[in-house]
Amino acid sequence: MNVRHRTLAICLSLGLLTAPLVSWATVVDDQQALYQDNGAGPFNAQRGEQLWQREVVNRKDGRVRSCTTCHGNNLRLAGKHIKTGKVIDALSPSVNEKRLSSAKKIRKWFKRNCKWTWGRECTAQEKGDFLSFIQR
Repeated sequence: MNVRHRTLAICLSLGLLTAPLVSWATVVDDQQALYQDNGAGPFNAQRGEQLWQREVVNRKDGRVRSCTTCHGNNLRLAGKHIKTGKVIDALSPSVNEKRLSSAKKIRKWFKRNCKWTWGRECTAQEKGDFLSFIQR
């Protein structure tokens, strides 16, 4: 293989390797832009981490819940649903390229998880902060 073909092969390989990163970054940027259109922002990863750790007492069963209850503190590791015992794949897109790759799934999981964890839907500000935290 000559130098030109090797260079082309390397460039194509790098392009293919970074494609998932570009994809989720674009989806997250688009979602955050929507949240800003609703009056939220600027977003802050540290605030997102604090929200992630925030504990809330569930009104129905009196148990304390937080995002870490199922997802854990390390987003690069798999979690486990506290109620069903089902394994939850790592949330960090740096180890799980499927995460944050679909706006529809982001909306679905925010709605479901915010209601289950906090007993309400998350605000646009909270969602933007969460996304900043999850993607770092």
